[in-house]
Amino acid sequence: MKKVLVLAEARDGQLRNVSLEALAAASTLADGGEVTAAVFGSNAAELAATLGQHGASTVYTADHSALAQYTPDAYTQALVQLIELANPDAVVLGHTAIGRDVAPRVAARLGYGLVSDVTSLEAGEVFVRPIYAGKAIQQRKFVDGKTFVTIRPNNIAIGAADASKTATVVPVELEIKDLRSIVKEVVRKTSGKVDLSEAKVIISGGRGVKSAEGFNTLNELADVLGAAVGASRGACDADYCDYSMQIGQTGKVVTPDLYIACGISGAIQHLAGMSSSKVIVAINKDPEAPIFQVADYGIVGDLFEVVPLLTAEFKKVLV
Repeated sequence: MKKVLVLAEARDGQLRNVSLEALAAASTLADGGEVTAAVFGSNAAELAATLGQHGASTVYTADHSALAQYTPDAYTQALVQLIELANPDAVVLGHTAIGRDVAPRVAARLGYGLVSDVTSLEAGEVFVRPIYAGKAIQQRKFVDGKTFVTIRPNNIAIGAADASKTATVVPVELEIKDLRSIVKEVVRKTSGKVDLSEAKVIISGGRGVKSAEGFNTLNELADVLGAAVGASRGACDADYCDYSMQIGQTGKVVTPDLYIACGISGAIQHLAGMSSSKVIVAINKDPEAPIFQVADYGIVGDLFEVVPLLTAEFKKVLV
């Protein structure tokens, strides 16, 4: 049995789904031991109830002005102090922008091991993760020592909430000093719709969309399905959309339940970011496009004819 600490992330006052997935992973890793959680920010205490219902027995909360927005220095100092207080055998985070940044910093500082981008946990603490842009699967196991683990979003099932469970809330006073950077303003370039990294359905466009206006067709389908809209690097390079929408080796890695690729040829760099999607639908005029080799369903046709038809049919069923 182990004691496992989860660093939960919140966005706009709401817990991110990947934090609940991290709790599920922590429960498996603890193997009957204690699962605890930590959350930063002014409304940290308000999130403790949800964390408790999903398995955290204790929730450490830190309300500090330096933690209102993520900065590497502040979060590193805060997490180091929390780990020294809680003394966990393992720390689990989401494989998000924050998790990817802070986990190796703290692991190196404390001498912990680190396994990142984990997609599943097997018996005996075997961590499974894709490598070489998804071409191979690696299994890793730590023989000894304390560990950091980051979990890829949308891969580990969230446990059912138990309203009868409550967590003990422990407010923590942290000393954060000598910051080299502070966040004075946050300017969001995303659409404000569904977060790409946690979306269950993604409609993605490539160079075949032809223009920024061409994405309107994809947005209409996304609105019906409650989906996020993504793009290939080619579409971003062509100024059809912002780089915050880019999916691929140099963009976001996503694993939705449904990925609809519209006008995307399927370059290996793009496949590295979405090939783990549970169901892939490809729409392309070129029947020889590489995207069809990874697609579960392929439609050979003009996306500007096919996508509106799909939108109309989904409206009949869902609206």
